[in-house]
Amino acid sequence: MTRSEVAERVGVNPETLRYYERKALIPTPPRSDGGFRLYDESYVDRLRFIQRAKDLGFTLSEIKGLFDLRVDEEATCRDVRAQAEEKIEEVEAKMEDLRRIRNALTTLAEACRDQVGPTSECPILDSLEDEAGSGDVSTSPLLSEE
Repeated sequence: MTRSEVAERVGVNPETLRYYERKALIPTPPRSDGGFRLYDESYVDRLRFIQRAKDLGFTLSEIKGLFDLRVDEEATCRDVRAQAEEKIEEVEAKMEDLRRIRNALTTLAEACRDQVGPTSECPILDSLEDEAGSGDVSTSPLLSEE
């Protein structure tokens, strides 16, 4: 198969294959007599693996690590599980951050519920300006969790 054919089967941009090749996520394919890269079904399988892993939040570096574990004769399923558990911890931390952001935005929106005056009197903008130096709007007096 050509690069375009593989890309079409997997649903990625053909340049993605070159990028993954440079990042050592897929092996360099053999070339035809005319110099064209020739891909077989194993590339389709590998690219689908990469897509599924990305869908689960793994970075390309982490995916490379998973591939490395696959071929490491010393590696065990426990090593792979450890990678998954690390990813779970990251996801849970992101979820907590998103909950905090949602709560902060909800509080700000409620503080502005009946405001119809000019933006110079907007509680949301005021809170963002007050906290601009700290970088953490969740510490705003409007947002204190009491």
